[in-house]
Amino acid sequence: MIMTGRRSERAELDRLLDDVRTGMSGVLVLRGDAGIGKTALLDHAVASASPMRVTRLDGVESEQELGFAALHRIVLPFLDLRLELPAPQLAALETAFGMAAGSAPDRFLVGLAVLTLMAGAARRQPLLVVCDDAQWVDQESLDVLAFVGRRLHADGMGMLFALRDEHASGAVLAGLPELRIHGLPESDARALLTEHLDPTTAPALQERIIAESAGNPLALRELARSARTLQAGAIATPLPVSRSLEARFLQRFRQLTALSRSTVLMVAADATGDRDLVRRALDRQIPSASGEIDAAFEEAERADVLAVHTGPAGSPFRHPLIRSAVYTGASRAERRAAHAALAAVTDPLTDPDRRAWHLASAAEGPDEGVAAELQVRAERAKDNGGYLARAAFLHRAAELTGDAVSRSTRLLEACAATLMAGSPHRGEELLALLGPGPGLPVLRAHADRLRGLVHVMVGKEGAVALLHQAALALSDRDPHGCRDALLEAVDAAIVVPRLGPGASITRVARTALAVRGSRSGPLGDSQDPADLLLDGHARLVALGHAEAAHVLKAALTAMRAPGAEHGGAVRWSLLGMLAAIETWDIDALSECGRRYADSARAHGALRMLQIAAHANATAEVFRGDLATAQLHFAEFKDVADATGADPRFSHPTDAMLHGWRGDEAATLAAVRAQRDLYPEQPGGIAVQLVRAATVVLGLGQGRYPDAEAAARPVLDDPPPHGAGLVLPGLVEAAARTHDTGLAERALDELAERAEAAGTPWALGLLARSRALLATGAAAEDFFRDALAHLGPTPLGTEKAHTRLLYGEWLRRRRRPTEARAHLRAAHEAFARMGAAAFAERARLELRATGERPRRHGTGAPGHLTPQETRIARMAADGATNQEIATHLFLSASTVEYHLGKVFRKLGITSRRHLRTALPG
Repeated sequence: MIMTGRRSERAELDRLLDDVRTGMSGVLVLRGDAGIGKTALLDHAVASASPMRVTRLDGVESEQELGFAALHRIVLPFLDLRLELPAPQLAALETAFGMAAGSAPDRFLVGLAVLTLMAGAARRQPLLVVCDDAQWVDQESLDVLAFVGRRLHADGMGMLFALRDEHASGAVLAGLPELRIHGLPESDARALLTEHLDPTTAPALQERIIAESAGNPLALRELARSARTLQAGAIATPLPVSRSLEARFLQRFRQLTALSRSTVLMVAADATGDRDLVRRALDRQIPSASGEIDAAFEEAERADVLAVHTGPAGSPFRHPLIRSAVYTGASRAERRAAHAALAAVTDPLTDPDRRAWHLASAAEGPDEGVAAELQVRAERAKDNGGYLARAAFLHRAAELTGDAVSRSTRLLEACAATLMAGSPHRGEELLALLGPGPGLPVLRAHADRLRGLVHVMVGKEGAVALLHQAALALSDRDPHGCRDALLEAVDAAIVVPRLGPGASITRVARTALAVRGSRSGPLGDSQDPADLLLDGHARLVALGHAEAAHVLKAALTAMRAPGAEHGGAVRWSLLGMLAAIETWDIDALSECGRRYADSARAHGALRMLQIAAHANATAEVFRGDLATAQLHFAEFKDVADATGADPRFSHPTDAMLHGWRGDEAATLAAVRAQRDLYPEQPGGIAVQLVRAATVVLGLGQGRYPDAEAAARPVLDDPPPHGAGLVLPGLVEAAARTHDTGLAERALDELAERAEAAGTPWALGLLARSRALLATGAAAEDFFRDALAHLGPTPLGTEKAHTRLLYGEWLRRRRRPTEARAHLRAAHEAFARMGAAAFAERARLELRATGERPRRHGTGAPGHLTPQETRIARMAADGATNQEIATHLFLSASTVEYHLGKVFRKLGITSRRHLRTALPG
């Protein structure tokens, strides 16, 4: 078919196809109104895709509640290659598709399996994946396909999506390259109309069609087809094009014979495209001769209601709007009868999910038998990792449940499933169905808990108060649920920017301690990381570090126990990482970050990997390996992007790295980003990280008043977490501005925390800070104590900072020779790690001793990107392309492409030379 117009859109698609033919990849999302021409553009791409292999999927509205159903259809041609997948990916894919039993797989591990599978197919032949009507694809499938689209780079694979503007499901594809399809320009619209309109049509009527269609190609064709029924008089305010078209399609449908109407409705109620199934259902509902059913199909095809049948692929309707018009235009009784017939002929062994949906759609009112069957299907969906499918089954089961308590229970379980799937807005809709009081007090408590989690996920105020309220209600009825609600409240108070009126982490902490004290058997004897983390953080907030440190240390011991990263501790990993920072335990922070990151990669748990990657980056900042820290921060952002996270929140989180590098522009950009997102004063750990970065930046540049101003709020308005990152800097800044009272206040606060922690890191910082306020021999003793504590540790930045301060102190006491040794060591360390501002501060001090040190570079990792550096380092350590791909959630083809760029940039030709050629 020759397409009228759309030259720029076709050119965009042709460029993508050309890239795929050269071994690169491309993704494009076509957005526009119904009938605007998205499908025609996809048809153009498919027709132009030679010599590519094409796999195509048309979303079906009635199938969108069946988890991974669409993905199975689009992956089916490649499943014979699945045995080439790494074992964890194979298990995840087969479990998701119900081909094997196993624990529910992480959706992103399923995504990695699909990426690996399709990239492997694309190595054999370039591949084009086409997904039309993506707004009707089930959420699990769309999440996976969006993940694959975000990870493509050099795979010889293209992906095209088309979806309607008005559908919220398109948010999953946000951030992917997009092409918005508008109405045809008037000249093209007239040319298309001329092709389909009787040339004798009155000019006034032609103008009405042009105006009413608004450049929509489908509307132009349909209005031209029915031109004889239109009046050429004044034009009333037109209906939205899609509604107008649906009305025309419904009118055409109603002109069919009775058997043809039943046939078309049965096709609309079915989602499989299997005409044999539809024939059997029709025969059950309206016993008919085979020839009569054939004639009914042919009549619908002649009327352009059904597409001419050429096989199972593609939509059975000439346009998706026809399906919607037919189904919604039928009476409820007619729809129930069609679904009852389809349920009767659907195999309960091979397609039990679809049969259950048909049974539910056929139910006239409450039906506990069907509801119980839906509950069974919901449990199976959970086993496959289809949490949104589970929610849909449970929601429909609730609608068919007569008992109020059972109904509320099923709605709450459905809401919990949506949160597991990362769809809080859907969870909010389900909670709204509960009404003012969902029955039993324990149900109301669980509703509050779920509502609080929804608030955390969508950024609403009130999460902490709701979770706290739920915990109080559960304390006597559900001890485990109470504990988890309190942990969630603590977690929320740490991460949300605003707690809202009436909420306080101190109140949560006191409740946690009261609940602990009211139970028989000391909680302190528990080795469960969750119990220890709750007790430790509650003590930290309510009682202070002296009462909390030993419990936080016990929690870290439990989190480092063999296999802990594969158990329940994973859920509370953020609280564990913060416990390591609060107790200044670099070994625990490093080990937990590494082990929990490895576990997250193995299970495809990308949200957990974000927390671990940030912990690894933070540990490397303190170790002084800023280049490696940059790689971990890059991984954090990369994973956030892969999961569709808002980059406004995720990208400024590397402020500490910029502060240590002395990069004023990047550090202040993080401050501005936070201020732009939250014009009023926000809270949460993100504030303390940005504050610590600002303090470090000021100290490195010798702008002590700026550093003092940034740090002072941790004394005036003490935060529950993160102040330890700032207090040593506040002592230093206040000492340099001669604000002795402020410095002593900060030192007293630091001393309480550091002495309770008792780690070499904590004691080293405390001794260094005391040295800044001491005089004479006492100051020197403190500096030497600080170096003795920090010396055996891997804390590169802290050791260099301490030597700098000691050297400055020695120089001011006219001991240049001794000062020179410490200043030289500090200068070399800072220059080597890329801490430019501190290196310059050390260089100037060194010059003042009479030495003439040369300026060093920043220590940045050459001209490789962070992604290239990560790949190159793993390759240098002997990892294969597939191992690297699995580790970084990429395809092996993309790894090979990046390695080629690394070789060219480093001027080498083989992996053997990587170790010596890599910078640093």
